[in-house]
Amino acid sequence: MRIGYFLSTEEYTPADLVAQARAAEQAGFTGLWISDHFHPWNNEQGNSPLVWSVIGAISQVCDLHVTTAVTCPTVRVHPAIVAQAAGTCAELLDGRFTLGVGTGEALNESILGGPWPTLDVRLEMLEEAVGLIRELWTGEVVSHRGRHYTVEHARIYNVPEVPPEIFVSAFGPKAVDVAARIGDGYIGTSPDADLVGRFKEAAGDRPAQAGAKVAFASSREEGWKHAHRLWPNAGLPGEMAQILPTPEHFEQATQLVTMDSTRESVVAGNELEDHLEQIEKYADAGYDELYVANMGPHFLEMIEFYGERVLPAVT
Repeated sequence: MRIGYFLSTEEYTPADLVAQARAAEQAGFTGLWISDHFHPWNNEQGNSPLVWSVIGAISQVCDLHVTTAVTCPTVRVHPAIVAQAAGTCAELLDGRFTLGVGTGEALNESILGGPWPTLDVRLEMLEEAVGLIRELWTGEVVSHRGRHYTVEHARIYNVPEVPPEIFVSAFGPKAVDVAARIGDGYIGTSPDADLVGRFKEAAGDRPAQAGAKVAFASSREEGWKHAHRLWPNAGLPGEMAQILPTPEHFEQATQLVTMDSTRESVVAGNELEDHLEQIEKYADAGYDELYVANMGPHFLEMIEFYGERVLPAVT
C-alpha cells in the first residue's frame, strides 16, 4: 500500500501546510492530499486558507503528486472556475495533480445563502459538473446549457497536455455507483470493504484512495486530548457532517462526543503498532493508497516518525 500525507487546511496555517508538504516529501511519503474548505469544522481548528493558493505554493517547494480531498465543484464555486483553478494547479505541478471531488458539506457550501440540496440533487449536480470540467479541459470553446449549469463561450487555456484525473468521494452505495460511473478513482475515509468492493466491481482496476487521521504525541493520552479538542466532529454519526451549516453548529453537536469515544476511535501517541494496525485495516478493506493526517501541534514529529519507522515497515 502506498502511504501519502494528508494536509488539513482546517487546522493549519498556509505556511504550516507548505512546511508539512516539504517535510512529507523528505520523509518518503508518496503523495499529498489537501482538504478544500471555506470554514473549519470548529473555531478551535481556526484555519481555512484558499486551497488553490496553497497548492500553488506547494508546487514551488515539493515534487509530490497532489490530490484535493475533496473539492465541491457544484454550489460555492461554479465548475467552470474549478476547471480553471485545477488546470492551473496541474500545470504548476507538471501534471502531478488529481482533482478529488465530492458533493460537499453545508458547512462550506451554504455561505452564499442558497438552499442546501438533497443528496440526490447534489449527486446529479456533481455528475453534470464533472462532465463540464472534462469538456473544458479539452481546451476547446465550450457553451453548455444543462439542468444546473450554464456556460457561454468558455475556454480554459492553461491545463496540461494530459488532463488531470478526477477521483470521486462517496460514503454510501448510491454515491459509490456515481463515483464508479464518472470517476477515474474512488475516495473514502473509512475502512469499509463493502463500499470499496462495490466501486471496484463496477469500475474495474481504477484505484481507491482513503484518508485517515492520527494524533501523534509523546503518549496516547496527550494525543487523545489534542484529537478531542480539535477534531470532535470526527465522532459525529450519520449525515451530520454534510448538513450542519456552521462551525458553531458543529461545536454544539460535538458536545455529545465523549472523550471515551475519542479514545476508542482515534490512533494516538507514538506506539508503532497502533499506527501500523490502522494502515492494515485500510489495506484489508481494499484501498490502494492511504493518506494520513496529523491532529495537533506535533505534525513535524509525526512526519519524521512515519519516515523513520512507519513507512519502512509498510513498504
